[in-house]
Amino acid sequence: MSGYYLHAAELKAEKSITLSDYIAQANREAIHAGQPFGCAVVKRRMKGTADGYVVRDVGTDVRLVNRLRDMEEALQDVDYDRWSDLDTEHREAA
Repeated sequence: MSGYYLHAAELKAEKSITLSDYIAQANREAIHAGQPFGCAVVKRRMKGTADGYVVRDVGTDVRLVNRLRDMEEALQDVDYDRWSDLDTEHREAA
């Protein structure tokens, strides 16, 4: 799936949801695609895509959050004002 930064995404829209299979497949796809993270994008029945779920295993989520922390710290060191502006922007959007 293009447009999902740093991820290989396994897209699913099925009647029966099997997260463990989806995550295993997403992680294999991430390796093959050369992406650091795999995730499953699961569409809810009778709902639009935006109401679906993005699911990762805990190990992948920990690596993603640690990367985010490290990159934020690096940006703070290089350009604190830019980091502060982005932090404010994202907090206001939440």
